[in-house]
Amino acid sequence: MHQFRQKDAGQNQVGGVVLNVMVDNIGELTVIECEGKIVQSDSAYKLRETVTSLTNARIVVLELSEVSAIGGGGVGMLVFLQRWARENNIRFLLFNPSESVRSALKRARSIAEFYIPSFEEMMALLAYADSRHALAA
Repeated sequence: MHQFRQKDAGQNQVGGVVLNVMVDNIGELTVIECEGKIVQSDSAYKLRETVTSLTNARIVVLELSEVSAIGGGGVGMLVFLQRWARENNIRFLLFNPSESVRSALKRARSIAEFYIPSFEEMMALLAYADSRHALAA
C-alpha cells in the first residue's frame, strides 16, 4: 500500500496523552486514526487542525475505534468538520466508532448526520484508493 504516515501526540497540562492522531494518505484518501479522549478543547482543536489541513483530500476517514471518551465539544467538532468537508467537496466518514463515540452521537442526535461505512465498504474504499494511487505514480 502506498501511503504517507505521520503521528502526532497531544499532551494535556499534567503530561498525559489526551489524543493521538496518525494520518495515512493514500492518493486522494486520508485516514486519520484517533486514539485517546476528545473531551478537552485542546483535543477538539487538534482534530480540527488536522482535518482542515487536508484540502487536497477528496475523502477523509476518521478511524475512531480507539477513542475511549468524547465530550460535547468533541461531538460539536465532528459536526463542524462534517459541514466543513461538505463545503469543500470532501466526503467525511466515521469508521468503526467506539461505543463511547456512538453513544455520544446518539445522545446529541447527531449520528444520522454521519456516514459510517461497514468494514467491507472501508476495505473496498482502501483498495480503490490504493489502485488509483498506484496508477498515478
